Amino acid sequence: MNYRYFGSMATLALGVMVLLTAASAAGQASSPVAKTTSAHKALTPPRTADGQPDLQGVWTNNTVTPLERPKGLAGKELYTEAELQALAKKERERLSQIEDEGQPPANHSGVEGAPADDVHYDFSQFGLDRGQSKLAWNRRTSIIVGPDGKIPPLTPEARARLAEIRAKAKGHEFDGPENLTLGARCLARPNVAPLLPTAYNSNLQIVQGRGYVAIETEEIHDVRIIPTDGRPHIPKTIHQWYGDSVGHWEGNTLVIDTTNFTDLSPFRGAQNLHMIERLTRADEDTILYQFTVEDPGMWTKPWSGELPIVKIQGQLYEYACHEANYALADTLRGARVTEEQAAKKSAK
Repeated sequence: MNYRYFGSMATLALGVMVLLTAASAAGQASSPVAKTTSAHKALTPPRTADGQPDLQGVWTNNTVTPLERPKGLAGKELYTEAELQALAKKERERLSQIEDEGQPPANHSGVEGAPADDVHYDFSQFGLDRGQSKLAWNRRTSIIVGPDGKIPPLTPEARARLAEIRAKAKGHEFDGPENLTLGARCLARPNVAPLLPTAYNSNLQIVQGRGYVAIETEEIHDVRIIPTDGRPHIPKTIHQWYGDSVGHWEGNTLVIDTTNFTDLSPFRGAQNLHMIERLTRADEDTILYQFTVEDPGMWTKPWSGELPIVKIQGQLYEYACHEANYALADTLRGARVTEEQAAKKSAK
């Protein structure tokens, strides 16, 4: 899966949420990163009324850490503290240049830029650039852990399956909304399970009650309600975009077991996805988030990721994707116009 998707999807959901988000972003701009490590000392977390570790609050997983490790950092899992400080300095310089000169094209003057088809869209104008919000700094060189820092290769069966899906879709990409991705249709995004950062609005809220934990992601305003009362998974014949999650506590860690995904989300073509997530309150302002996903019919081995989730001030605002999703209607309208022009041309 290509997680540049988040950037390319940005133009589909500007609308009402832009003004609200710009207000929430103010005052949360990234500051020089404090000393940090990938490990945390044991913490005795606060407790909820029913005695469970309290994970409640508004948080962000906004980060400069990529999902997969860049080639130039192959075999290097962690930055040194000095390298991390240099990375933070580079991030501040990037933001300063964008705010002064606008969003550059990709690889322009050594500054990370937008993909070619997104260069017209300048996040910083609306307070949506990642650097204008609080960043969850850490020393990891990639969210994916391990020597490779990469999503494992697809199995031969998965490659064949995805090739068949692409072949069937070719020439029919814009027949109707059902031919487009769930994300393009503002229905589901692959940042909810697992909890991965997005291009902007990379925030979430956790609420707990007796026997339940609820996790709401700001983009795309989805809530996972996770029972922790020992109930089993729903029947295997029922599949859901975000799967079926059940949780339990292992000491101070919330462990979430999720099955029953569809093959549309979060990893297109995965048919038997199983995911384990672990959320541990590392300190007053940090949750350590770890996850492992596996599907023997999709990847050659399971793979895992880790990133900090840090506390922010404020609240989540509605991510009104559908209300501003003019691009979807315009794309389909453009396809119909193209078809009409082609029909007239062939009739001559």
